[in-house]
Amino acid sequence: MTMNAGPSVATFGLVVLDVDSTLIENEVIELLAAQAGSFDIVADVTARAMRGEIDFAESLRQRVATLRGLTTSHLAAVSEQIEVTRGVPELVRVVHENGGHVGVVSGGFHEILDPLATSLGLDFWRANRLEVSDGQLTGRVTGPIVDALAKADALREWARQLGLTLEHTVAVGDGANDLEMMRISGLSIAFDAKPIVVEHADVAIVERDLSRVLDYMGLR
Repeated sequence: MTMNAGPSVATFGLVVLDVDSTLIENEVIELLAAQAGSFDIVADVTARAMRGEIDFAESLRQRVATLRGLTTSHLAAVSEQIEVTRGVPELVRVVHENGGHVGVVSGGFHEILDPLATSLGLDFWRANRLEVSDGQLTGRVTGPIVDALAKADALREWARQLGLTLEHTVAVGDGANDLEMMRISGLSIAFDAKPIVVEHADVAIVERDLSRVLDYMGLR
């Protein structure tokens, strides 16, 4: 695999990753849908959104609507099913050892991401929020939807906070919803990704080992 021309590999100070099927092996909304009995419907809509065939915000609303009635105990059960992708602890550790920062931005949900991000020692994270009333999901999200543009905005915001220009950032993702943040980053990495993402990325990693990102940052 080759990499397009870019800044020196020693200059990347921020790595931003997608969450579902990138940072973790799971698609959280599908785990929730399995609890709600709507797995097949949700999996189909997810696949269409990942391929860029349907607007992400609309796809999210459709999928979350099927979760109405789940309880906070279902969220806790899903959290226990999360499997972190191989290489994540090494990636976070080595980036930190070299003075860098790691953030994740997700079309998934803070209710699942918050404890995970804390346990992994991440520096930044952002996701959607599920609306809960009387201990049950309402089938809606609350607040701004984290879509492709919001992911790019998060990368810009975190780079600005760190005093970095965008050429000193790395974006890692697997679906169409990641293309905007990958487009503006100094180094874009398609991770076990859909064809449309591979086509537009600087680097494509097939092996499901996120420590491979370090190779392209010049840190290993």
